[in-house]
Amino acid sequence: MRRAISTVTVVAALAVAASACGGGASTGTAKPAPADPAQIAGEITWWDTTRPDSEGPTFQKLIKQFEAEHPKIKVKYVNVPSDQAQNQFQTAAQAGSGAPDVIRSEVAWTSQFASLGYLQPLAGTRAVDDESDYLAGPLSSTKYQGRTYAVPQVTDTLALIYNRKLLKKAGYDQAPKTLEELKKVALDVKARTGVNGLALNVDSYFLLPFLYGEGGDLLDVMTKKIVVNSPANAKALTEVADLVTSGAAPKPALQDSYANAMTALKDGKAAMIYNGPWALSEIYQGKEFKDKANLGIAPVPAGSVKAGAPTGGWNLAVYAGSKNLDASYEFLRFMSSADAQATVSSDLGLLPTRASSFDDPKVKGRQDVAIFKPILDTAVPRPWIPEGGQLFQPLLEGYQALLGGATPQDALKQVDAKYHSIMKDWS
Repeated sequence: MRRAISTVTVVAALAVAASACGGGASTGTAKPAPADPAQIAGEITWWDTTRPDSEGPTFQKLIKQFEAEHPKIKVKYVNVPSDQAQNQFQTAAQAGSGAPDVIRSEVAWTSQFASLGYLQPLAGTRAVDDESDYLAGPLSSTKYQGRTYAVPQVTDTLALIYNRKLLKKAGYDQAPKTLEELKKVALDVKARTGVNGLALNVDSYFLLPFLYGEGGDLLDVMTKKIVVNSPANAKALTEVADLVTSGAAPKPALQDSYANAMTALKDGKAAMIYNGPWALSEIYQGKEFKDKANLGIAPVPAGSVKAGAPTGGWNLAVYAGSKNLDASYEFLRFMSSADAQATVSSDLGLLPTRASSFDDPKVKGRQDVAIFKPILDTAVPRPWIPEGGQLFQPLLEGYQALLGGATPQDALKQVDAKYHSIMKDWS
């Protein structure tokens, strides 16, 4: 699930950019690679943001493997909740004390941290290995002003996730491919089974496929224009509202809609939801999916222009004030390797960022992961700019206003005004 980033937090962080060098901003000149990487020694701290109960053990297993292969490097593993890591890292980096050597950075944080001087540039270091093997979308999130500040660890996107048995009872053997088909299938499921056809999640990330599907977007980065208030986006919001008013989807609660949609799918009270690979392990715990074959995964339905899902995920970055850069680079190199990514994907169902990892037998053995590859190939990168994380909250509020009765045009005007207050030099 994508979390909105606090506007207040990010604005405050950007306001102190001029004084951020207290965190040890780098000059950007990489030291020569060590002649013998096996001789690199030292202790590094890694802040991991995965779920400690279900995902943490896999990453700790990889740490043990890394330490076995690099006996002179010790990794101190610290799990920090993903909704707290951004603020904690900013605070520590600004103070110049307490920041980890390596952080698992959400893709929207990377350019922001880089703009503040908190991240070490990685070009020319051993952290970056076979960059051509990375998928284009995840790789784009590691760049800021043409320089590399992270390596992609895992990626994600959205798909239509559905209950095969319920669709079959309604007369369908395949998932809907367009929004028009989505509405019809959802209504038929409700009419023929008594179950809701579609459950919506009121969250900015989950609104993006509708916007992209009509050819809309939030920003035009090349021309520095805010384009959220567009006819394409108005059409998209009209279609979302119609899914609710038509009965194809029940009106979602504005709070806890993610959990509600997940529960409805798992309990057989909704046939379809939009969600990503991170949700698979939880979905399989539902009574409807004890037989995993009942879970269907398909690309998000296309709008009038295309099927477009957003790009999300997590990167690994090195703190600019790290006292053990070489060991940190080695850790990034190992954790972002094709083999490590295949292990993560095999164990957890998360999506690798390397093309070669999808060819690994461990990944091929998970059809629920492999099916996301063609979806990733058409996923739309978000604007990787320092203010990118601030785009979610206004969009969420616009989505909530729409479902509260506002017209699509009024909802978009509200978002547009807030974007202009955030990005004052954009037209």
